[in-house]
This record gives sequence, C-alpha cells and structure tokens, in this order.
Amino acid sequence: MAVTDNVLGTLGLAMRAGRLVSGEFMTENAVKSQGAYLVILAQDVSENTRKKFRNMCNYYEVPIREYSTKDKLGHSLGKEFRASLAVTDKGFAQAILKKMD
Repeated sequence: MAVTDNVLGTLGLAMRAGRLVSGEFMTENAVKSQGAYLVILAQDVSENTRKKFRNMCNYYEVPIREYSTKDKLGHSLGKEFRASLAVTDKGFAQAILKKMD
C-alpha cells in the first residue's frame, strides 16, 4: 500500500506543480506535441482506450504504464475519476517510473 501512496502522492505533487495533464483529450495532445515524458493509464480502462494509447505511445516513444484505478488516479489529482494522464516534466516522470519499476 505504501508504494501506491508514494506514486499517487508524487502524481498529486506533479499536478499541483502544473507538470501533469489528465483526461483523454489532454493526454493525447501532450503525447502528440512531444510534451509527455510518461503516460499513465488506470488499470480499469477499456480495451479500446488501452490499445489507442499503447499505439500512440509506441509511435511517439513515450513510456506508458498502467497503474491503480480511475477512481484512485482521479482522487490523487483532486478530481473526479481519471482514466489517463501524462506527466509533462522529465524529472517527475523519472521519479514516478523509479517508484513503479
């Protein structure tokens, strides 16, 4: 549980620092404009969403991870549920990846 809280806490910090965008449209824009250093999908996203982001992230060479649930991701950002988010800061992205892997 502590690991989860650590990653979600870092995501919340990135959000407050303005280094994270969330929601399908914003996440997609960040990846396509080369502004995303990491994409995180909730583990309970639809198969269509999963396939769409995997293909996009492979094409643009952005690391992608699945983590937690839509509810918990949204809650950590102080929002309603969120299925996808993009970290737009290299330092935050590396820190989050380090905690996940």
